[in-house]
Amino acid sequence: MAPPPHLHLAVALDGAGWHPAAWREPDARSSELFSPHYWVDLVSEAERGLLDFVTIEDSLTLQSTRRRELDERTDQVRGRLDAVLVAARVAPRTSAIGLVPVATTTHTEPFHVSKSIATLDYVSHGRAGFQARVSATSFEARQFGRRAIDTGSGPGTPGDSGVVADLFDEAADFVEVVRRLWDSWEDDAEIRDVATGRFIDRDKLHYIDFEGKWFSVKGPSVTPRPPQGQPLVSVLAHVPVAFALAARGADLVFTTPLSTAEARGLVATVRGHEEAESRPGPPLRIFADVVVFLDDDAATARARKDRLDEQSGRPYRSDAFVYAGTPAGLADLLLEWRSAGMAGFRLRPGALPHDLLAITDGLVGVLQDRSAFRTAYEDPTLRERLALPRAANRFATT
Repeated sequence: MAPPPHLHLAVALDGAGWHPAAWREPDARSSELFSPHYWVDLVSEAERGLLDFVTIEDSLTLQSTRRRELDERTDQVRGRLDAVLVAARVAPRTSAIGLVPVATTTHTEPFHVSKSIATLDYVSHGRAGFQARVSATSFEARQFGRRAIDTGSGPGTPGDSGVVADLFDEAADFVEVVRRLWDSWEDDAEIRDVATGRFIDRDKLHYIDFEGKWFSVKGPSVTPRPPQGQPLVSVLAHVPVAFALAARGADLVFTTPLSTAEARGLVATVRGHEEAESRPGPPLRIFADVVVFLDDDAATARARKDRLDEQSGRPYRSDAFVYAGTPAGLADLLLEWRSAGMAGFRLRPGALPHDLLAITDGLVGVLQDRSAFRTAYEDPTLRERLALPRAANRFATT
């Protein structure tokens, strides 16, 4: 019997870490959160650990402990850089790791996102993607002043189903427009023939002529087709409309199981949505998110999290499973969840750089010893690393 394939590992980077008090840790680099070298160092460390990719968090409003409004707290990190621009800054300083920044689908134009992610794919030589995120709060809408959005406490709350469904339908159209724009140049549209004076073959540039409820986009793009053809599209899903969005337009879905049984159930949920949406192409790659606090012994990890909780004023809670323990114990958990059908895992470090180093120096070695993780990068592009075929161009005639 052939051994199971290596599991995939990604890291979700957010400020000083996912715990709100992480910036107060002795080894935190809180004075550097808005400096380029801070992000270059973090992603370079993730690359040293041979991780598949990093995601970079982003939002259209300041961070808040409240879902419906901004809080007045001054003891937590507030403010962030643009995730796509951070990824573009990091790309030339790295060579193998995938770069997947968050991009909102609610208050931005798909033409802009298609252009910026295509550019990132060129800058990184085929390592780009983005995480499509719906902005479903009224205070995000007020940052732009073009539309009013009121979903109560956010997606999934009673009475907001119509508004939320519209936002996710808009997101699905957004992703479709982005993908069509990526295809609007055929791979060989650029001729660059000095002798004949022809730089492009105009017959290989295509109008996308997208007409929908939310967007009317003529095309073509102003950026040639990205090196990957179609950079990675990912979605974080908790509720049915998000799973449907992933099934309609994403390559990869992040899920948040709290147990092995839930992991198995979420795999079935994803496959059910793929069937309901008559998904074409390869099945979604399914990742599980886990918040991690890692130390050489479990008691130390738990004590560190407790100390951070005390500084924050309340216990840390997350939509994802929170693990405080050793790298070996985490490896046991990940391998158990892999047996439930998870292809990979996106780890959210509780505190940076501590928990990132524990992943690259501890967890990776444990998984390698168990023949469950790569020992070198082999695939040049992010899609190839995730065993996703290069997408055919929908507009190509030959």
